[in-house]
Amino acid sequence: MSGIDSFLSTSLKELIGGKSAASLEKAFGITRAGELLNHYPRRYIDRGRLTTFSNVEVGVPVTIMATIHSVETRRMTQKRGFILVVKVTDGLDFIELTFFNQKWREKDLKVGRSGLFAGTVSEYRGVRTLTHPKFALFADIGLDISQETDAITNFTGEIISVYPSSQDLASWQIQAAIDVVLTSANELMDPIPAELVAKHGFMTKLESLHAIHQPKDHDEIVRATQRIKYEEAFILLALMRQRKSQAKAAIAHARNGSDGVVLSEFDNSLPFELTQGQREVGKEIAQDLARSIPMTRLLQGDVGSGKTIVSIRAMLDVISSGGQVALLAPTEVLAVQHLESLQRFLKGVTSRTIRVDLLTGAMPVATRRQVLLNAQSGDLDILVGTHALLEEKVHFFDLGLIVIDEQHRFGVEQRAVMLTKGKGELRPHLLVMTATPIPRTVALTIFGDLDVSTLTESPSLRAEVQTHLVSTSGMPRSVLRVWERMAEEVAAGNKVFVVCPTISRSEVDPKKVKTSQVKTPQPEPLASVEETYESLTRQFPHIEFAMLHGGLDSHNKQEIMHRFGGLEGPNIDVLIATTVIEVGVDIPEATMMVVLNAERFGMSQLHQLRGRIGRGSLPGLCILVHGFSYSSASTDRLSAMRDSRDGFILSQKDLEIRGEGDVLGQDQSGALSSLRLLKIIDDLDFIETVRIEIEELYEGNSWDSVLQAIDSFEIARAQNLEKA
Repeated sequence: MSGIDSFLSTSLKELIGGKSAASLEKAFGITRAGELLNHYPRRYIDRGRLTTFSNVEVGVPVTIMATIHSVETRRMTQKRGFILVVKVTDGLDFIELTFFNQKWREKDLKVGRSGLFAGTVSEYRGVRTLTHPKFALFADIGLDISQETDAITNFTGEIISVYPSSQDLASWQIQAAIDVVLTSANELMDPIPAELVAKHGFMTKLESLHAIHQPKDHDEIVRATQRIKYEEAFILLALMRQRKSQAKAAIAHARNGSDGVVLSEFDNSLPFELTQGQREVGKEIAQDLARSIPMTRLLQGDVGSGKTIVSIRAMLDVISSGGQVALLAPTEVLAVQHLESLQRFLKGVTSRTIRVDLLTGAMPVATRRQVLLNAQSGDLDILVGTHALLEEKVHFFDLGLIVIDEQHRFGVEQRAVMLTKGKGELRPHLLVMTATPIPRTVALTIFGDLDVSTLTESPSLRAEVQTHLVSTSGMPRSVLRVWERMAEEVAAGNKVFVVCPTISRSEVDPKKVKTSQVKTPQPEPLASVEETYESLTRQFPHIEFAMLHGGLDSHNKQEIMHRFGGLEGPNIDVLIATTVIEVGVDIPEATMMVVLNAERFGMSQLHQLRGRIGRGSLPGLCILVHGFSYSSASTDRLSAMRDSRDGFILSQKDLEIRGEGDVLGQDQSGALSSLRLLKIIDDLDFIETVRIEIEELYEGNSWDSVLQAIDSFEIARAQNLEKA
């Protein structure tokens, strides 16, 4: 890599000094030039135009531009010293700036002066406040910078860039660091080929960075944004295209399902008819398995759409052809559920014995050793496991198929590790599944290296589930009614889940808590499994409660799940758990779920949790108990959950609220982490244009130079490109 190429990977310590670099690393994890230059402004302010306070949220770091309306100094009532209260305005509303024992700031903070003020917003008695904010005041020429800031900039332009900031790092300090880095950047290699830059009339790479961070006018911002969005799409789609080409270059053992006897026995033993969608997807997968090109397929479907049955049919095709199967699950609870489901469903196969076993990190050494030996010798057909399957010591005799459940819990690198466990140079077929569906057009874009199959029907004809929101803020009777409703459900012979965000409440040492003269509302304490268990057992001594969480050992987890499912031992009526029951848990008698602190969970988590009830013939009731919400996103998320059970509708909403990177999880780690301005859900037509141009380049003679340019950027962070 040349000096030009390596500039973006230069350490910030070399460019802006150790103190500023340390602040950026602490606040955002930014350590290199390229990462800082990708920290784009979140908005722009025209000099002379005040920003409104309408979008300022409590608990969120902000940078505001405002004019000082009044300044007041008063003595503190309980301590010696003074409070300086500065009221600033955007012309419509007010925010107070509070300084303790800093009366000397009066000489700078004069009524009528304007500037930038940065800090984290709190609220007391309905008044929004910034306590000890950092600030930079506008002078007649440039800015009068407070002595306590490290900012080195004069903001002489007409447009001010406002950056995502933190409590300790103000927007203008970030701007100052970016200005220094841009001054050092003389030339940058462009990942977009010159012919495409000319075709679209794009700025150069360096010009776009200057324009996005130091715009002279709004037209420059538009042109820079368009250029950067194109670059992000170009890199993402080029990486996807390269992965796909590498996958097709590998060789797999064709698995044609032998004579189909085992599969027929399995189908005939099912207590229901396969849906048309299951048959069609099953045919697609069977055709993939029968080829010597490795299958790489994403199977997505909503909760209860029948993905498990489809995956078992694929497993039987591979096993009938002499191969083995690895089923990778994200949690031990889900892995055990898969093991038990396989054992139950495969009882209908009588022409041969299907040998299934489990591998987890918590197994006894002797048992674990025997399982590993059976997998390596071929005395095992299906090995179900957690991340323990990824370990180097896990070998197979002839691994023909890898099934990854809840693929968003696993990263690209983990998927690649499993693909190295085939026989010799052969690569196993791969089927990844998700019950967190995404719109098909988005799936085809993001998972460009995978073929996508979607199940939209529900074979189980599952019962209706109603969802209600209950607030803990000032409504104790509503919360009491939730627990009365739980008792009614138990009295009717049904099962209930109660989900908490934590296992136990963390103890806070009051001696270490810093006190403040400004009283701000504190977040409500998070509900914990242990405290909820203690509280409910006192209130309802006739109900049998149990706890389930990740801190329990494997034997206890399995025993509790069996008791809750009525399979063995004393009955359990109500299971109080963390999200270990999020996926895979199938208890037909479970008809009610209460989620405490629901605002702390993501939409996909809530959808998965709700999918644990109504799995039998009886209707379900899901109650989302929430406290004070700090953001409109939480309100939107919970309202969407109340109004819809359709996973595809909810995923669309989740994309709108959170963006692609969060929704799709770790799977595209690297490629998706580069997306700053590109919005896949909004830019599909634009992305399709880029995809066509990528295909033209791939078919031409310049593909190697495209990959070389892309690999020179830390933006991509995916040089391995699925090394398998």
